[in-house]
Amino acid sequence: MQWLMRLRVLWGTHKSCHAFHLAPRTLRFQSVSATGAPRWKDHDRPEKFNFASDVLDYWTQMEKEGKRGPNPALWWVNSQGDEVKWSFRELTDFTCRAANVFTQTCGLQQGDRLALILPRLPEWWLVAMGCIRTGIIFIPGTTQMKAKDILYRLKQSNAQSIVTTDALAPEVDSVASECPALKTKLLVSDHSREGWLDFRSLIQSASPDHTCIKSKTTDPMVIFFTSGTTGFPKMAKHSHGLALRHSFPSWKLLQLKASDVFWCLSDPGWIVAVIGTLFEPWTAGSTVFIHHLPQFDPKVIVETLFKYPITQYFAAPSVYRMILQQNFGSLRFPTLEHCAAGGEAVLPEEQEKWRQRTGLLVHQVYGQSETIIDDEGNILPPNTEGNLGIRIKPTKPIGLFMLYENDPVKTAKVECGDFYNTGDKATIDEEGYIWFLGRDDDIINASGYRIGPAEVESALAEHPAVAESAVVSSPDPIRGQVVKAFIVLTPQFLSHDPDQLAKELQEHVKAVTAPYKYPRKVEFVPELPKSVLGKIKRSELREKEFGQMQQQGA
Repeated sequence: MQWLMRLRVLWGTHKSCHAFHLAPRTLRFQSVSATGAPRWKDHDRPEKFNFASDVLDYWTQMEKEGKRGPNPALWWVNSQGDEVKWSFRELTDFTCRAANVFTQTCGLQQGDRLALILPRLPEWWLVAMGCIRTGIIFIPGTTQMKAKDILYRLKQSNAQSIVTTDALAPEVDSVASECPALKTKLLVSDHSREGWLDFRSLIQSASPDHTCIKSKTTDPMVIFFTSGTTGFPKMAKHSHGLALRHSFPSWKLLQLKASDVFWCLSDPGWIVAVIGTLFEPWTAGSTVFIHHLPQFDPKVIVETLFKYPITQYFAAPSVYRMILQQNFGSLRFPTLEHCAAGGEAVLPEEQEKWRQRTGLLVHQVYGQSETIIDDEGNILPPNTEGNLGIRIKPTKPIGLFMLYENDPVKTAKVECGDFYNTGDKATIDEEGYIWFLGRDDDIINASGYRIGPAEVESALAEHPAVAESAVVSSPDPIRGQVVKAFIVLTPQFLSHDPDQLAKELQEHVKAVTAPYKYPRKVEFVPELPKSVLGKIKRSELREKEFGQMQQQGA
């Protein structure tokens, strides 16, 4: 972290006390005025919008005019006692430097693509905002990826540049020769590596003078790789409208204020991180709190909620489960006012336990629903199961994803009549409340990670013991769901010890793809259930898993 201290004294980087203590209520930040975030009306459709110039730089100006309190815009800590606090003024400075690195040093221009694969480090925010300033389309990815995952994403996206750490640099180098579009590689590290540019050194020497592009609201801004039930992950492209919608009065996702300190635990590779640690809090002028947190450790999370003046908190339901299953003496966090969860359902008993232990409810966030439709796009009556749909005609909502890049068939499939079909099943009652039932596909949602069966089955297929496999979700008391693989063995492995072979296959999947995808449960079967057309009936296997759970609970 020494580079942070060298770059600018104002960055306020220092070693904090390692002692575990309560954060008194007097530490809460206070705003000096009632200055609010920049807002548009719900039906506004501005031709041009850029989050960097229209929001980030707005708060920079408020700081210059003394209309925003002293609380930082970004507050980053780790378990070693390092701490970084940046104001909006400093973020404007540093992200302009990043923009100049991308355009002047790397030769990137508006519309080019940059893969962003970093853990929770301060540079993640500099890269993302630097891309937004220049119109470079950034592509977030989780650091759990292996060479195979990285190769697929670089080739599919035709990314011209990548930013990552020295932990993943060897994986990138092992596949770079197969990615002709990749021109520059930027390393975030205290060490140098041949063939890579030193991002930290370049930031230090770059000019802070940069003119933000005047991007159209409909211009592409970011691409997320989203898992599918068949094939490999698809590229969901979003425009600058994804950031704009957080300025609409009706967008009441978290009710953040400029005085709030907001902690979102999402992995930086997912859309929740872009929304929860960029657009949502900084539109409100809030402090984004980040703990490096290489692994989800309930003890560290609880200690952090006691130690720092965090007022709002967002995490996957599995994180709440992990905390509740530990024997903590007290969970009455002194400054915490609001808790939220997303990605999967919080069970009623878990909701009640959290309320009893903390005095707070867990507010469940769902970001797609508008009405209930059938498979042809027809609106259904109350209490009828159907698909959650978002009306896209005559006007497509600001912030809804643009399309699946390079996949018009998949894009057409989700455009159902006048609606976008989310693929989620639900009903709506007479009072207009929507009751979410679950996904209409085979996506596995384990601890907030969305995993496509094809990704795991492809990894298993590379092992000589696997003749064929089917991957489904299986119930788990902590994670909600885990990956389970039903495997048909090749003849030469039928006599092997099943327990040892299961462990070998698990380690194999961890080695060739992101470790969070590995099957925590493995069952060897003589054959897989199939339809008359030879298609594997995953639904039958999934029903078996959840049926066993119901029988055990009876």
